[in-house]
Amino acid sequence: MRLVTLHTDGGLRAGIERDGKYIDIAVNLPHLPSSLRELLELGDVALGQLQQLLDRNERPTFVRGPVRLAAPIPDPPKVICIGLNYRDHAAESGAPIPAEPVLFSKFSSAIIGPEEPIRLPKVSKEVDYEAELVIVIGKRGRYIPEQEARQHIVGYTIGHDVSARDWQLRKPGGQWLAGKTFDTFAPIGPALVTKDEVGDPHQLNIELRLNGQVMQRSNTNQMIFSVDKLVSYISQVVTLQPGDLIFTGTPPGVGFARKPPVFLKSGDTVEITIERLGVLRNPVVSE
Repeated sequence: MRLVTLHTDGGLRAGIERDGKYIDIAVNLPHLPSSLRELLELGDVALGQLQQLLDRNERPTFVRGPVRLAAPIPDPPKVICIGLNYRDHAAESGAPIPAEPVLFSKFSSAIIGPEEPIRLPKVSKEVDYEAELVIVIGKRGRYIPEQEARQHIVGYTIGHDVSARDWQLRKPGGQWLAGKTFDTFAPIGPALVTKDEVGDPHQLNIELRLNGQVMQRSNTNQMIFSVDKLVSYISQVVTLQPGDLIFTGTPPGVGFARKPPVFLKSGDTVEITIERLGVLRNPVVSE
């Protein structure tokens, strides 16, 4: 399934994308919550009802008129990110290959959806792009064995780990959190695609285009740490909850490693494509 969150006159509502149209879950299944995160908290029972809705012979009720998508999970409990998870990206960054996953985080206030503008902060001059596969947690867990990690994943979406390099790398102590969590620095979407539809998350082509020019192109088979390893490792530190997001790292081609460097500027458009997940597109504006 392709699960989405829609902007409606009544606020944000969960929906299902099918054949380019959107099914209104609240209208078709009014006993279920209208929030996608709250649906995930109900577990397999709710997901089973959504699948039954898709499988019915009768026509479900679709959203009428033009649709504007929000971030599929606009209110994640946690946004956890992995640094240096592609060998080539570690090399271009001048960093050694990590022996364990490198963790940092973003605040949920950084989350935006498709077509929403990335705002360049007045206090940064070096804002960079990073295309990433994002894991969406569907089942609560702590100390999750690696072989059981997939049971805790509901699906995947596309993420953009926007990064203010001058804050991240040149502030005292190396301010990774500050450089990564400015408002609008975590676009995600367009949909949460359930794991059954994605298949192997380690065999997905990933590409980022800046104003139509390919800047990053790789495959998730180049990740150092698998999604299973990441979920298990992180669950040693925190309890994972439904709706938590895990950004899994970016491939090579980022702007600060280029000669000369390439940073985002007002008027740019960034598009990220990940196989089977779709396209996440965001314009760039000055704050």
